[in-house]
Amino acid sequence: MAKPFLSIERLTQKFPDGAGGTLTVFENASFGIEKGEFVCILGHSGCGKSTIMNVLAGLAEPSSGVVKMDGFEVSGPSLDRGVVFQNYSLLPWLSALKNVTFGVRARYPDWSKAKVEAHGRDYLAMVGLEGDVVHRKPSQLSGGMRQRVSIARAFANHPKLLLLDEPFGALDALTRGTIQEELLKIWSKTEQTVFMITHDIDEAILLADRILLMTNGPFARVAEAVEITIPRPRNRTEIVDHPNYYAIRNHLVHFLGHRSKELAGQQGDGEAQSPVSVRIDQPQSQSEDEEPVPPLRAVND
Repeated sequence: MAKPFLSIERLTQKFPDGAGGTLTVFENASFGIEKGEFVCILGHSGCGKSTIMNVLAGLAEPSSGVVKMDGFEVSGPSLDRGVVFQNYSLLPWLSALKNVTFGVRARYPDWSKAKVEAHGRDYLAMVGLEGDVVHRKPSQLSGGMRQRVSIARAFANHPKLLLLDEPFGALDALTRGTIQEELLKIWSKTEQTVFMITHDIDEAILLADRILLMTNGPFARVAEAVEITIPRPRNRTEIVDHPNYYAIRNHLVHFLGHRSKELAGQQGDGEAQSPVSVRIDQPQSQSEDEEPVPPLRAVND
């Protein structure tokens, strides 16, 4: 059986507990992500989501285990892995455009200055930033605009793996929804592999091909991999009408509200801890022979 594009194999992370012992955050976590797949991971604070993200980015070394991407072991940061953080992490002395082209020049040193700039402008336009705004520095941009620049910068470098660490967590609901849609548009064009941390269940259902569910720590594990059986393209205002939407949502809510605690702290037996695959596919609620249910409408008193 062929290995997946991104392979996490028996990953374990332990930290000193401050009392002379060790705290095992997760142990022998094993899962895979296919090329071009959009995967979100959900779990309560402290379960190790960000630790897994840092290991995938090459920003942290695991206590044991290995991460392989495209057949090669991940070690240290690389232009093949782009990261978008919640706090934007833009270079404050550079304009929006130069924040994007800074990485593009490193990725493609043989490109001309004009080609690099045109490439940067193209990706900023994809996230809705054009005209004079591309010459503003981060301090002159709103929070939503800064995050748009971060997303454009990450995609413009053409990484093999894009890592998103709660990229919309600090944004208001309207801005978050707009940028989610722009992210989906770019991803559908580039077909890059995406691994994203989020606490927002509805966001995960909108964006992901699969959602990984983690139990509470310590000894947390990726317990389930839930397939999102809602066809693409997806729209925030329309997916709620799909018969699978609330069935999937209720499963996620139940896991995070109950089962993540019930399964917490269960020390493994030394074997690889792989998630159980879950597929929820509800039949259409209305047969062809049934009379259609009239839509709800507003009634004035």
